[in-house]
Amino acid sequence: MINDDKLKEKITKSLTEIKAKNPLTHCITNSVTINDCANAVLAIGGSPFMAEDAEELEEVVTIADALVINIGKLSKEQIKSMNVSAKVANETGTPIVLDPVGVGVTELRNETTLNLIENYQMTTIRGNISEIKAIAKLTGVIDENNTAKGVDVNADDIITEENLAANGEIIKELAKKLNTTVLASGPIDILSDGETTIAIDNGDDMMPLITGSGCMLSSIVGSCVGGSTPLEGTLVAILAMNLAGEKARAKVDEKDEGTGSFRTYLIDYLYKTNAESLVEESNIMIL
Repeated sequence: MINDDKLKEKITKSLTEIKAKNPLTHCITNSVTINDCANAVLAIGGSPFMAEDAEELEEVVTIADALVINIGKLSKEQIKSMNVSAKVANETGTPIVLDPVGVGVTELRNETTLNLIENYQMTTIRGNISEIKAIAKLTGVIDENNTAKGVDVNADDIITEENLAANGEIIKELAKKLNTTVLASGPIDILSDGETTIAIDNGDDMMPLITGSGCMLSSIVGSCVGGSTPLEGTLVAILAMNLAGEKARAKVDEKDEGTGSFRTYLIDYLYKTNAESLVEESNIMIL
């Protein structure tokens, strides 16, 4: 339960604004998970637009409320589309959410991520803690040698109560350096805009067992930021996703089902997100 009355008000106000606005969320995302991302955006109250052809992107971004860039399945054409979209988004003041999938694994992903964050202003960067640390290393915030494990978090990086403060400081410093909001997701999630840093201890360990849970999260971060402010919007998105995951797991256990059913229930409970649930069932701490 959230005990901070001001934070309760901000979360309630943000969710109300998001659902009222129905933000048009333009996603350049992983083709492996594109259907789930579109359904997640619809479930949270947004309107998905999944355009990728560079020839139409200037028009699309101009009318969008948010742009989500997910580098999960890169191609030369997609990289071109990402740059075209990011340029227009900065010109029009459209929020950009970056999901740097697998950064730290290959030079192409490192170069693509660095190019985006150095040349365009990101509103929110959302990744697992290994990806966030890889960016922190690439930008000089930390100098330790982190090795990412594909698109999954490195076991040595997993956020725990013991390393929560240290990881929170890294994320805060990265957010401050890049003038953005950073969300590192894991067993405990950490969110910071360089000033306020929040730990979120919700979610379920079945969430990483379905393809696309991270991509879905980044997409709904786009919708929520497009309908609210960067910090509050990102917070609403991670709370909604985590609580949907908890409820989906409870339903799966109740019916003795598996990950396929979990995936469906996750979308169901995203659709049923309400302010009372976010306030009463969330477990957060200001670091």
